[in-house]
Amino acid sequence: MSLVFSTDKSKLDVHKIQQYISNESYWGEGRSVEDVEITITNSFCFGLYAENGNQIAFTRVVTDHILFAYLMDVIVFTEFQGNGYGKQLINYVMTHELIKKVKTVALKTKDAHGLYERHGFKKVGDSKFWMSIDKIKL
Repeated sequence: MSLVFSTDKSKLDVHKIQQYISNESYWGEGRSVEDVEITITNSFCFGLYAENGNQIAFTRVVTDHILFAYLMDVIVFTEFQGNGYGKQLINYVMTHELIKKVKTVALKTKDAHGLYERHGFKKVGDSKFWMSIDKIKL
């Protein structure tokens, strides 16, 4: 299957994203369509699509474009899970020009540490959830 990555928010299937976050994720139970629309408006978003335009995956980043970025709502829709699309999406995000410039990229995960470790993320302190890539040397 040929894949298409895009940062064009107009291509995002907001209702599909909302349904997944609200009903299938462990972090966003009850999030409304309006909530999802607001988060998309105020974030830098990435979509992964099949050639026919069907959305496969989504994530968003909240960032100041220089010092800090927070990776959020990483989704591979259920029917596409298990095919390596999450790895491809995170690779695309982490090699995007905007994200490569940012000094610190952080995220929270309950169960996907291995996915993010492949991309250079490390646990933050004793946290079971927080991970980051920190290019700032203290």
